[in-house]
Amino acid sequence: MCSRTRSRTTGRPGRPRSVEADAAILEATRAALVDLGWSKLTMGDVATRAGVAKTTLYRRWGNKNELVVDAVAVLFDELELPDLGSLQADIENVVLQFAELLQRPETKTALMAVVAESTRDAPLRERIRTSIVDRQKRLVLEGRQRAQARGELPTDRNPATIDATDDLIFDVIAGAVVHRALVSAEPVDEQWVQRLCALLVGGLGAAAAQG
Repeated sequence: MCSRTRSRTTGRPGRPRSVEADAAILEATRAALVDLGWSKLTMGDVATRAGVAKTTLYRRWGNKNELVVDAVAVLFDELELPDLGSLQADIENVVLQFAELLQRPETKTALMAVVAESTRDAPLRERIRTSIVDRQKRLVLEGRQRAQARGELPTDRNPATIDATDDLIFDVIAGAVVHRALVSAEPVDEQWVQRLCALLVGGLGAAAAQG
């Protein structure tokens, strides 16, 4: 699990945090979600599984919602965007990584749980946005900049347009993959991913031509 992710986990003031304890707690949280589900999971159960005191847990996370979101967020931080020589190939690879991640029981259970709970919890929705969504937009930024360096996409110097386009790309990819994998329960295989990415890249090219 990447150290950069754990170092960004939101904590409370106090003694320096243990990276090992953080990793054990987040792993225990995901295991408890798979075994118990959202409703039965407690901070005490996570502390027991992680081998830490409950006070240690509360020094780091104020409640179960914060803990579960961070336990999910570190999984998504494992996604990487390889340089495969073209924008479409790069996107196809990361989409397949994303789909594979969603098939892991701990990811599927945790993500479905926090999304369902967030429908009635505004602070939880905000934490999902900042801890998962905003952090993963790094992949869109990296992919766009790489494609521009290759000459596949024109360079846009308008920050508002750049941000809006990056947001839309992220929403299209994440929405399509999550819906197919977790809602429709259809396979996210290479053929489907190729069609999705061809549609996306073609749309970006058309938008660039118009702009």
